[in-house]
Amino acid sequence: MSRKSIIAILFTLSALLLSCGSKHDHADKMIFHYNESAGITSLDPAFSSSQANIWPCNLLYNGLVDMDTTLAVVPAIAHRWEISPDGLTYTFHLRSDIRFHNTDDYTFPAHRHVTAQDFVYSFNRIVDTAVASPGSWIFQKVARDEHGKYAFKALNDSTLQIKLQEAHPPFLGVLAMKYCSVVPREVVEKYGKDFARHPVGTGPFQMKMWKEGIKLVMRKNPHYFEYDEKGQRLPYLDAVAITFIVDQQSVFMEFMKGSLDFISGNDATYKDALLTKQGELQPQYRDKLQLLSSPYLNTEYIGFLLKDDGSDNPLLKKEVRQALNYGFDREKMMRYLRNGVGYAGTSGFVPRGMPSFDEHRVKGYHFDPDKATALLARAGYPNGKGLPPITISVTAQYMDLCQYIQHELSQIGITVKLDVGQASQLNQMKRTYRLPAFRASWICDYPDAENYLSLFYSKNLQPNGSNYTHYVNPKFDALFEKSQRVLDDAQRNEYYKQLDSMLMEDAPVMVLYYDKVSRFVQKNVEGMEPGPTNLLDLRRVRIVK
Repeated sequence: MSRKSIIAILFTLSALLLSCGSKHDHADKMIFHYNESAGITSLDPAFSSSQANIWPCNLLYNGLVDMDTTLAVVPAIAHRWEISPDGLTYTFHLRSDIRFHNTDDYTFPAHRHVTAQDFVYSFNRIVDTAVASPGSWIFQKVARDEHGKYAFKALNDSTLQIKLQEAHPPFLGVLAMKYCSVVPREVVEKYGKDFARHPVGTGPFQMKMWKEGIKLVMRKNPHYFEYDEKGQRLPYLDAVAITFIVDQQSVFMEFMKGSLDFISGNDATYKDALLTKQGELQPQYRDKLQLLSSPYLNTEYIGFLLKDDGSDNPLLKKEVRQALNYGFDREKMMRYLRNGVGYAGTSGFVPRGMPSFDEHRVKGYHFDPDKATALLARAGYPNGKGLPPITISVTAQYMDLCQYIQHELSQIGITVKLDVGQASQLNQMKRTYRLPAFRASWICDYPDAENYLSLFYSKNLQPNGSNYTHYVNPKFDALFEKSQRVLDDAQRNEYYKQLDSMLMEDAPVMVLYYDKVSRFVQKNVEGMEPGPTNLLDLRRVRIVK
């Protein structure tokens, strides 16, 4: 059956299913339903490294601070804080009215509230090698004494102090990550590694039931500490139910039946059925569904390995890398392969939505085959003559994008070969500098451009860092280090723009596109706001009956 026939059938079936209306269990309750095809491996915030785990952890836990949809750091359990003038000491003052969940597995005494000692325990747990949290790196700037003890200190029950070994301006944003959530020592020590299945936090929802591979249910936390502007306690929802259907076509059909309240992303199964080539909802769904979108702090790119191993690697020539960048049309790629979901990567490596993003100041690459041809000639490959094939390693998920680039570059005499592999294998080879060119993405860990630019800092070369391209530029390093000594956000962003421009000139990567959060939501769901970090925040969501 052709692709067009399949899409036509999906259109017909989905229209019929929509006309049948939606059906939820417990009609008197507001229960939000979503599906997680990737599965949830842990509800312990120490292991919140994937979106699949981060979303439910965001519903179960709180940290000192939070991040709003404008990327501003806002109070959470800490109601205020001070930072010393040298940027080395952070002092947090905690609310005294926040309680851990009472769940079916564990009940606390009524007086048991969160204290500064709970944060000291939670943070030390993240860096404990016995726990082996993938988030242990987040505290690498925290000071340590001669015994290796980290400088997390409870001055009293409501005051927490953290000292850094050197100034790190994005540190508040780091503390908004789910790794930094507070957990109760009593429950962690009771369940040990099984705490991942018996989570207890302070968040708007608390654990009710988890049948692995079938359903996970969280119910409203009746003691949650946040209120809306009218004085009503949050959250509005009574419960959240998560299913684990793997097949995307089945997920799509469940959504169209109304059994799911939203689906997220741009899966090939449904993107043509729901979206026009301009990235808008198809006309027949505009009165039945909502499309919610915003910039997403994710840069999709192809990286070039710049490590000189003595071979005749044409990618070591800047002109060749620049020619590759000029040799394909990103706007057309986004229109026909992504249905307009995302933004063509014609500026720097730092994505749209980041405070330092500036498409007027930071110039990337646009489609210009004449410039590409001239650059090839300058590199010693007129019309591509003598240029050896360039191999790009890619997973099957991104084959369509790379095949498009392969075809476009062939028009100017550049031969591209595609090496398709498994993500885990390619990631390992990328980390050990065995891929001449590779498709990759970088989703922000915290909303500061330092998180992107550090990928090109020479001190972040492997095996301990994330400089996968082996980019080394002393001028870049010097300016990067200078930017990290500046506490003023505006001045630091100026340095970031200069660094991003430097990268674009040297072209260690081909920026493909900056991603976009796309959520297809049932019409009766209110209060759902997408944001640039793509967190699932259901505190203010309602389902209108």
